[in-house]
Amino acid sequence: MSSCWSGKGRFSNLNCLIHPRSVALVGASSNKLKIGGIMWSYLQSFPGRKHPVNIKQETIDGVKAYGRVSDIPEEVDLVVIAVPARNVPSVIDDCIKKGVKAVIVVSAGFGETGEEGRKLEDEIKSKLANTDMVLLGPNTLGVYVPGESLDTMFVLREKSRRPPDGPIAYVSQSGASASGFMDMAEYHQYGISAFVGLGNKLDVNENDMLEFFSNDDKTKVICMHIESFADGKRLLKLCRETTPRKPVVILKAGRTEAGARAAMLHTGSMAKPSQAMDGAFKQAGVVRANDLLELFDYSRILAYQKPMFGPNVVVVTSGGGYGVIATDYIEDRNVGGGLKMAELSLNSKKGLREKLPSFASVDNPIDLTGNVTDEMFDHVLKIVNKDENTDGILAFLLLQTPYTTDRLIEIAWWWFKNGEKPMVPCIIGGLYSEKVIRMLESRGMPVYPDIRRAVLSLRVLYERGRYLLKIRGKGEAR
Repeated sequence: MSSCWSGKGRFSNLNCLIHPRSVALVGASSNKLKIGGIMWSYLQSFPGRKHPVNIKQETIDGVKAYGRVSDIPEEVDLVVIAVPARNVPSVIDDCIKKGVKAVIVVSAGFGETGEEGRKLEDEIKSKLANTDMVLLGPNTLGVYVPGESLDTMFVLREKSRRPPDGPIAYVSQSGASASGFMDMAEYHQYGISAFVGLGNKLDVNENDMLEFFSNDDKTKVICMHIESFADGKRLLKLCRETTPRKPVVILKAGRTEAGARAAMLHTGSMAKPSQAMDGAFKQAGVVRANDLLELFDYSRILAYQKPMFGPNVVVVTSGGGYGVIATDYIEDRNVGGGLKMAELSLNSKKGLREKLPSFASVDNPIDLTGNVTDEMFDHVLKIVNKDENTDGILAFLLLQTPYTTDRLIEIAWWWFKNGEKPMVPCIIGGLYSEKVIRMLESRGMPVYPDIRRAVLSLRVLYERGRYLLKIRGKGEAR
């Protein structure tokens, strides 16, 4: 992707939103209890040039402050605006005069508040009409790009932690949801290539960012939380162009009439109930999430595991009860979505018997019982990865059994990374289980603490594989 100073036009300026050389903060403050103070302190980690803009202060934290953006003596790629809504139009005028490439308006008090706020938005929109300057927001958290150490958010880091650098691009119309998603990602140690908060979408919208991240080599999965569509037809076109190369996961909030009205109160944009989008999303290869947890689960499994090119699942467990519950979920159309319990070949069953006790089940689900050892688990995963009737594996790593050791963690990790068939691991338990989950997740191995979530993630891998087979043909997709 080209740098923001090597080209002209809207797409190049979008790049300046994510990869700026210099940033100015309008409303910067030395008071760390104010929004402008919090944001200025977080901008200190950005390695590029930083300019505080405050008409009332000559210096901020020992750095020269400017009364206006146009007073800054050098080029400014990105301007972040954190002043009252009524003052924003004049700041926009100044940014246009300066030749700023991208602007983030953090300020609230626009279309989400009613008619007066919409008039302010219309005024700003008219100013942008004859320029290439791009504007994110208003009413947005802004952007967070860990690879660039760029953080324009005002939510406190100690309360809403930031995830590390990684392969998932995250675009959200909701700031609160974004804070929760990224806090969850940091806890589970999954990285993002960038976060972009759309806010009221006066200018930059989901289509702009989908196109941008579609062309970003660092991004492997694009996930989006959208409350309203700027242009649904263009969104579907972009999805059809993107999904053959990288997965797109979308949470469309406002699926009901009441939810659509709630979205209107939130961002000022009327969302239409989205049941009609389900079929269109499916045809375009989009993975649909129903809530924030699904958005997180689906994004991470698609980022770190290969697609599943058939519906047949083998369940490997050392607890029979888990196997029964998993079987119900897999065969339940509402959860499994077409997944099936695989019928293991006779050769596979014979191979399983070679190292399993006589009272273990070699039918599916494979129940290794409480006598399971590390070697048994390794043997089973080796057999089912070669089984011609198996397309994917749900593996219960039950750490409470007496004869397994920490070596089971290494075995599971090896097969997750190197197995021929995609594997989704499920670990259920308390403190020790949580410790192991975090150990595996730090390596980039999604682990699910809930059977239903694990099955839904297998379903997503199957949907991805089925879509690739449909558009590319069996040989090329594999």
